[in-house]
Amino acid sequence: MITARTPAAVLCGVGGYVPPKVVTNDDLAARLDTSDEWIRSRVGIHQRHVVEPGTATSDLAVRAAEAALQSAGTRDIDVVVLATTTPDHPCPATAPTVAQRLGLGCVPAFDVSAVCSGFVYGLAVTAGMIASGLARHVLLIGAEAYTTILDPYDRATVSVFGDGAGAVVVRAGEPGELGAVQAFDLGSDGGLAELIMTKGGGARHPRPDAADSWFAMQGQAVYRHAVRRMVGSSRAVLDAVGWKPQDVDRFVGHQANRRILDAVARELEVAPESAVINIDRVGNTAGASIPLALADAVATGELLAGDKVLLTAFGGGATWGSSALTWPALRAA
Repeated sequence: MITARTPAAVLCGVGGYVPPKVVTNDDLAARLDTSDEWIRSRVGIHQRHVVEPGTATSDLAVRAAEAALQSAGTRDIDVVVLATTTPDHPCPATAPTVAQRLGLGCVPAFDVSAVCSGFVYGLAVTAGMIASGLARHVLLIGAEAYTTILDPYDRATVSVFGDGAGAVVVRAGEPGELGAVQAFDLGSDGGLAELIMTKGGGARHPRPDAADSWFAMQGQAVYRHAVRRMVGSSRAVLDAVGWKPQDVDRFVGHQANRRILDAVARELEVAPESAVINIDRVGNTAGASIPLALADAVATGELLAGDKVLLTAFGGGATWGSSALTWPALRAA
């Protein structure tokens, strides 16, 4: 268990972006053995946004980051952290490109790879950099062009994933402030690596055949482990900050699958109406899903200053993580 110390990491800006192209369930049904009813009943998704050819993760990240910087009212950024599983290139990292395109100068910039838990891991890294005095303002982005690594004929993945980006600006502040991140719980289990994997393209399989080039997921096993780990991690964070489940005003889980979100909320005994849900409109955007959900909730008025917010995620690795904060007064960009 890691808890934030003075100076605290205080969230002060949020923004999101999805590419304009929308693919509905009916669009998928026209070319795959699936249907709108099949997809809705299993994952709770109606549509997803997808990138056009030539659009990359950095393009999405820049758009979301601009919105977050506008929301925060500052461009005084010391570090850029990008959580992504779909970098523009295997090498180099994508964050320096994003920092350069944003005009932030020669600030430190690096990628975090924890798949769908990437944003929570990145938030923990951000809090640590602020607590150590290494940074006063950090731009943390979650961005994914996930559809670029999917087999277009695999209905199990194509029906689930979408593309998008979300970003937050985090500043140094006081532990008692609204927006201060109060606690983290992180974990991993490399024995579950094959549950969520793109096998080819790394040092283990540097020249993959076509089948190993696509992302693959063992859906039923992922469901079981995701519910278990998100519930356990969330309970650890609630215990750390002294909140009871009924104290949670907004439960923001990784938007992996509506059934997973419902099961986690049910086992935690948080109020069902506290859940922030946007998976129906954007699909599973992996590392981008939590910040994108936060940006959407601010834009729609679902998140209000003073709300006690619980964040939790499970992703490939396997990795998982949770965090808690009391929501600040933010303006939507």
